[in-house]
Amino acid sequence: MTRTALVMGLAACALSAGCVAVVDTKVVHDGYVRYLNPDTLHHNPAFSQAVAVHGSNTTVYIGGQDAVDASGNIVGKGDIAAQAEQIARNMEAALAAAGAKPDDVVKWTIYIVDGQNPGPAHAVFQKRWGERANPPTITMVYVSALAHPDFLMEMDAVAVIPGCDDADLESD
Repeated sequence: MTRTALVMGLAACALSAGCVAVVDTKVVHDGYVRYLNPDTLHHNPAFSQAVAVHGSNTTVYIGGQDAVDASGNIVGKGDIAAQAEQIARNMEAALAAAGAKPDDVVKWTIYIVDGQNPGPAHAVFQKRWGERANPPTITMVYVSALAHPDFLMEMDAVAVIPGCDDADLESD
């Protein structure tokens, strides 16, 4: 099977499963790149929710996730724990669209609005994702504001799915 046929087959499979909309696919030297927008996340034509780079390993880049549901409604206004729950759901949906899970994350970046206590959000993430033998790197940054005044925090992530190559994908 050619790489192009494989990419087109994966895109058709993902779309028919109803789990993801593939915005674009680009073939690169030893793999390919998929731009993903899961149906469970709000769609914005200005950006993709996740990008998966496939090769001997698959690297997944998750764009900044806010407390926005699939309909575009802000969840948990004024409640950082409720916003963290929605962000965690969004992260899990974006990761799943690329075939990854929270254990595959190697880097989290967390943006917290100045004056917010990160403790309740941290408790949400610990409850959902727990302790790990090899935890990812984490950067937390306090910012003066985010894209909407009701957002109290935002997260992005990088995940790596080890040993996922074209031969693995062809057998699915």
